[in-house]
Amino acid sequence: MTETAGDAGGWTTGSLAEEGLRSEPLAALEAAIAGDEFVNIGSVLISRGGRIIFEGYFDGDGKDVIRNTRSATKTITGTLIGLAIEQGAISGLDTGVMSFFPDKLPVLYPDSRKEEITIEDLLTMSSLLECDDSNSFSRGNEERMYIIEDWVQFLLDLPIRGFPVWASRPADSPYGRSFSYCTAGTVALGAVLERATGMPVPEFANRSLFEPLGITSAEWQFIPTGTAMTGGGLGLTPRDLLQIGQVYLNGGAWNGRQVVPRAWVEASVRPHVQADDDVEYGYLWWLRSYRVGEVDCRAWMMLGNGGNKLAVFPELDLVTVITSTNYATRGMHEQTDRLLREHVLAAVERV
Repeated sequence: MTETAGDAGGWTTGSLAEEGLRSEPLAALEAAIAGDEFVNIGSVLISRGGRIIFEGYFDGDGKDVIRNTRSATKTITGTLIGLAIEQGAISGLDTGVMSFFPDKLPVLYPDSRKEEITIEDLLTMSSLLECDDSNSFSRGNEERMYIIEDWVQFLLDLPIRGFPVWASRPADSPYGRSFSYCTAGTVALGAVLERATGMPVPEFANRSLFEPLGITSAEWQFIPTGTAMTGGGLGLTPRDLLQIGQVYLNGGAWNGRQVVPRAWVEASVRPHVQADDDVEYGYLWWLRSYRVGEVDCRAWMMLGNGGNKLAVFPELDLVTVITSTNYATRGMHEQTDRLLREHVLAAVERV
């Protein structure tokens, strides 16, 4: 079901033609989803010029139904850290993580280097802790975390990571950091937020981010010790996600109000670590480009399991949200990458 102009919840709406998008690739997209060429796609939304110009719901639900963002939640956690720094609750990016948890000492595998792990290290997935969700043998793999009670203690108890000869050490890596995707680190940032601000994460998020944006539908999950799960699972509507992307495209502003500091937005979407051969990483933002014809389209991205994506294309003044329920299924990010390239970006005139 495609929804167009009408009540846009604080948005204005526009037409594809007005914003320079061709209708044919998007009509083909709807047909491809209906024909199961793209499977289990829940919604596709596009804004350009600050207006919603395409809004399709394909899962039987509409614009007001919450979708599970999975690890896209991590990027919102990064935004909350930036707001806590702006408000003075956290002194800065170089603040030591261990300083927030004196009650969790002593930790396993004591090492002076643990005292040097900073907020920025967790924001960039580049701490020296042995934590790698892509490696089932990793001591810090998230699946090992889920079966114990104290997920923050789980992180702090991890040993320091080793670097075999085939792995790039931080000093030899671009930007001086070695990337290792670690959900436990982002979970710990939620506990940092609680202790720094003196309030539960949902309350701080509502006061500092969601209420200024008029977002009222956020549904958090919680870890066994009661802290909000800041590493994944936050429920938001597709329009909520689109709005957060638009705020970043606007340099942190919404309807004339500076909600997120511009300096934090700029720092967050600047590369701080090389995540893969053609992918960089900011402060819990994925940074990559999509090749369309002879043009590379640069994107800032929030990603979640199953192919869920929020993509901001700054040079195109374009934001796209794709929600999907292909959880724990191989190849689903590739599926939504193809959807973006062959239909969304292909619709943009003069890419």
